Amino acid sequence: MLRKRLQTLGIEIPALTPPLASYVPAKRHQDVIYVSGQLPLLAGNLLMTGPMQSGRSLDDAQNAMGRCFLNGLAAAGTVVDLDEIQGVLKLGAFVASEPDFADQHKVANGASDLAQEIFGASGIHARFAVGVAVLPLNATVELEIHFLV
Repeated sequence: MLRKRLQTLGIEIPALTPPLASYVPAKRHQDVIYVSGQLPLLAGNLLMTGPMQSGRSLDDAQNAMGRCFLNGLAAAGTVVDLDEIQGVLKLGAFVASEPDFADQHKVANGASDLAQEIFGASGIHARFAVGVAVLPLNATVELEIHFLV
C-alpha cells in the first residue's frame, strides 16, 4: 500500500547510504522501527551544509529535512517491507543553528508535512525539533524516525 501511495505521489525511495559509523540504519522491536539519524544525502552528497542563521533559505532547509525523511524510509526498508509500515510515531529533528536562528520547528515541518502527505492521518506524529552547534559531516539537518508496523 505504501509503495502504491509513493508511486501516486511521484516519490521515489532513494538508494540507502551505508552507515557512516558503528550503527545499523534501522532496528525493529515488536511493532516499531527505530531509524538511525538520517542526513540530507542524495546520491552520496549533502543537499545542505553549515548552520542555519537568520536570512538563510527556510525552503532549502525544509527540502533537506524532507530528504532525510525519504532516506529514513530507505533505512526502514532494510528491516521490513515498506508496505508493512503503517505510519509515523515520532520524529526527532536536529538543526545546526547559529544563536540568532530560532525556527527549528519550521525546518522540521519539511519532514512532518511530507510524512502527512505520504501517510495521511497515520503520518501525524509526536516530534521534537532542536538546534545544535554542529551535525555529522557539517550537515544542516538530521532526522530520527520511529515508524509503526
